[in-house]
Amino acid sequence: MYENGWGVDQNNLTAVEWNRKAAEQGHSTAQFNLGDMYENGWGVDKNYSTAVEWYRKAAERGYADAQFNLGVMYENGWGVDKNESTAVEWYRIAAEQGNVGSQFNLDRLTKSLRKRKNSKV
Repeated sequence: MYENGWGVDQNNLTAVEWNRKAAEQGHSTAQFNLGDMYENGWGVDKNYSTAVEWYRKAAERGYADAQFNLGVMYENGWGVDKNESTAVEWYRIAAEQGNVGSQFNLDRLTKSLRKRKNSKV
């Protein structure tokens, strides 16, 4: 609510506070939201490593959007060492849940990896 201003004044600092309370209790949506806030610097200093930590917590609880975002982080090396194989794994997990962005990225990245592998032969 606070991050979007739905029914209250928009306030990223308050949004961080409430999302953190819920995230620390294992609420996957709040964990995802905190990851998003750290990735984008909304109400906190931008910190990709911390974003990855929160995305991972939500992803491990089955949150498809967090799984997609982890794939993006690994594919680009944001907050983690770049690892396209790990990106493919996270995209695949989210794609199996119907996450369209992951389906697209999985297809694009696997084709790119295959093309690079074939060009080395």
